Amino acid sequence: MARNLLTASQIKNTTYNPNGKPKRYNDGEGLYLIVFKSGLKSWRYNYSFNARQQTITYGSYPSLSLSEARDLHLEALKLKRQGISPAEQKQKEKYKLDVLSFRTIADEWFNHHEMSKRTTEKREYYINQYINPFIGDRAINEVEPPEILYLLRKIEKAGKVATAHRVKTTISQILRYAVATGRCKRDITLDLRGALKPIITRHRSAITEPKEIGELLRALADYQGDVTTRYALKILPYVFVRMGEFRTMEWKDLDFNTKQWLIPAEKMKMKSPHIVPLCEQAIQLLKELHEFTSYSNYVFPSIRTKTRPMSENTVNASLRRLGYTADQMCSHGFRSMASTRLNELGFRADVIERQLAHIDGNKVRSAYNRSEYIEERTSMMQSYADYLDTLRDGATVIPINRRKA
Repeated sequence: MARNLLTASQIKNTTYNPNGKPKRYNDGEGLYLIVFKSGLKSWRYNYSFNARQQTITYGSYPSLSLSEARDLHLEALKLKRQGISPAEQKQKEKYKLDVLSFRTIADEWFNHHEMSKRTTEKREYYINQYINPFIGDRAINEVEPPEILYLLRKIEKAGKVATAHRVKTTISQILRYAVATGRCKRDITLDLRGALKPIITRHRSAITEPKEIGELLRALADYQGDVTTRYALKILPYVFVRMGEFRTMEWKDLDFNTKQWLIPAEKMKMKSPHIVPLCEQAIQLLKELHEFTSYSNYVFPSIRTKTRPMSENTVNASLRRLGYTADQMCSHGFRSMASTRLNELGFRADVIERQLAHIDGNKVRSAYNRSEYIEERTSMMQSYADYLDTLRDGATVIPINRRKA
């Protein structure tokens, strides 16, 4: 240390400037004590590192004595001579950055975030199937962009372009969490922007022409297979909800007296409760199915266990068995079918959109509109069901009894 150092008695008697501004007391080689109007006395060191001005705070006096501050300062000077920033090293040691693996941070991130069951399953799959086997044991601050790109390109070459993008998003979320908690400097996936093939969005396949709809409905009516699947294929066209909402339908959510199915917010894509008016045909089919699946909470339970709903692929697999390819029809296609036919039949667009649960952009309004247009929707759903029956029965000229706007 340089000469003319501070003494214990000098430090004890230090005060701030009369004008209220903090006052510095130098101890040599950059170490100084700064005194604030509040009475706080802090040991600090200002230095230049990589052309940037940085400051490390050792602690406050009297908690940190003069001799202790000097010892810490000596260590900081040694680090600086070795080309290491004392302030950055202190931050790393605070969070033990050098011993934290990507796997450790990923687990921490996963446990600190609440996600839907489906999202949780997907994120867990991406982490365990792709991320951890490749970089899980690496220190998170040592992983480089080319490594991430190599992993993503392998997934891409396997024909899973969308999965590659989702894995990248998951890695980015973990890295941003690491940055926020001081264990990583930056999200390196930002350097990969534009490096992956774009996801080609394809419209869901759907049958929308009346003649073809009739043929499809006749095929569904003749389907031979598990009883739960048979009824699912018959009921879905009448309610045309998303598959995730349909397969998790529970008996407690059905009210045959009001002829309504109330879907709870947690099951809806937009997290807002939704009412599906039940046509007479759907109610009759549901009552018949109750004799077979009343043992489960789910209307359409899995064939393996009553505690889980049927698989999300059940309807699509059944359509394939009936000879319909993925380019012709999928489970989501019943929504497009309904939207197309109802619009062409002249029902009001607002009523159709509300029944499809395409939520209004105003979130405050959407929280209260589950019953919006409910009378028109009820009439529309019954008219649409009757219309589908006429198509199934092979009618060519089809009048439709619909509620006028």
